[in-house]
Parts: sequence; structure tokens; C-alpha cells
Amino acid sequence: MNDSSAYQPPRVWTWDKENGGNWASTNRPTAGATHPAELPRGNHPLQLYSMATPNGQKVTIMLEELLALGETEAEYDAHLIRIGDGDQFSTGFVAANPNSKIPALIDYSGDTPIRVFESGAILLYLADQFGQLLPQSRSERTEVLNWLFWLQGAAPYLGGGFGHFYNYAPEPLEYPINRFAMEVKRQLDLLDQQLAQHRFIAGEAYSIADIAIWPWFGGLVRGALYNAAEFLDVDAYKHVQRWAEEIALRPAVQRGRIVNRTWGAPAEQLHERHQADDFKGLSVPQPR
Repeated sequence: MNDSSAYQPPRVWTWDKENGGNWASTNRPTAGATHPAELPRGNHPLQLYSMATPNGQKVTIMLEELLALGETEAEYDAHLIRIGDGDQFSTGFVAANPNSKIPALIDYSGDTPIRVFESGAILLYLADQFGQLLPQSRSERTEVLNWLFWLQGAAPYLGGGFGHFYNYAPEPLEYPINRFAMEVKRQLDLLDQQLAQHRFIAGEAYSIADIAIWPWFGGLVRGALYNAAEFLDVDAYKHVQRWAEEIALRPAVQRGRIVNRTWGAPAEQLHERHQADDFKGLSVPQPR
């Protein structure tokens, strides 16, 4: 054990602004806006405010998949929210998502604008709106939703739990790394067992369950999250590997994963997306 084992919680917790690791400048114990700024608005009914984190990728992949299915009304504007700069704490963004987390969607297609926040809620909203990527039968729909909501509960263990303590914390701490590594490996084993029996997460059809889970667990086993692939021995999960690679080959996934991306190779960055032509010159399949 290290010296942190001697820590004794105070009777009343107080905020130490400097003790937040890489995200100390944006983490705080209060909600609400910190500065005034309106959100930009493009020409399409669907306005997305996001960044290409795993949660952000879910929605841009979903929208690109809908467009690939011929749903022309799924055209969208994707505006970049730089979470490291605190854009999510503007008055405009807080009005779209009072929780100040990306992504947030505003749908202007009806008489009254509808805000949708939380990535899983956005996937379900779009699936219902367009009648795509979510089965209609009660049993099959329920199975997809089982896995969609599983991801919403599981991802914090991978991201805020394991990812934070393994990759972002000011110092490595044995207990939290071991605790969350164990849970992430349990989650991978669960997915591996499920995918041993099915081509996709919820059965034989690609769905919003795959779109939700792939940016997190597909990214992890493909080496795109936290530089932790070797540490977690992700090669042991053969069925997750097979599924992750199949999803990665989908043209809509290749486009969606780079929207609102500001890091990596320049050919894999599309800071904002307002029309299909924005993908020209980038290293992704072009929309048809």
C-alpha cells in the first residue's frame, strides 16, 4: 500500500480546486452556467452540440447511420463544444443540457424545439423518430434497450472509474485501479459471452445497442482508450474483438467517429459538420 492509505475523510468535505488531475479546471461541485454565450445554429432541424468523446461518438455515428439508410431528414449540424475550455458551462449549453455534459441535441423539426440530453436518450429519441435501428417487436426492442441501459450504467465504471484513476489521476493509486480494472474486465467478459452467441450485442441485427457500446468497449479493445489494452489483456476477449472490428468497418461509423474530433491525425479530424461534403479530403468513406 502507499501513503494514501492513511487518508482520513474530514467530517465535512470541502472542495480543493487544485486536486482534480487533468480536469481540475472544469470539475466543480456546483451546477449551472459560468458565463453567458449563445449556442450557434445551422440550417438543419437537428442541431448537435458535442465533442468526439465516446459519448459524443454515439450520436454522430447514429446520425451518419440514419443518413446511410436514406433518412434525409437526419441531416444535421454538429457544433464543437470544447469541454476542456468549459464551453459546456455556457448559458446556451446549460439551457440545452442542465447537466453540462456533451452531447446535447436540439430538434427544431416541430412547432416547439425539443431538447434531448444524455447520449442514450438521444439514441432512443432518434431511433423512435426515424423508425430505424431499434426493432419493433416488443421482445426484440426490450433486448436492445436492456443493453442500451446496461451501457449507460457500465460506462462510468470504465470512464470515470478505471479511466480516471489509470490515466488521469494526479498519481496512481493501487486500490481504485485494481477495483475498477476488475469491474471493467468483468464487463468485457460479459460482452464476450454475449457476443459468442450473437453477431451483434442484442442479437443478429445491428442496433442502437451496438452504437452505444462500440465507442466505449470497442475503443478499449482496439487500443483507442487510456492506453490500457495491454494492462487489461484485451486480446483475451476474442468475440468482443471480432465484433469491434466488424463495427469499425462500417462507413457510417468511420465518418461518425471523427465528427467534432480535435486530436489525432488531421485526416481524422472534422471539428464541425454541417453538410455531407465536409468529409471530402478526410480519410473516411464518402457519403453516397
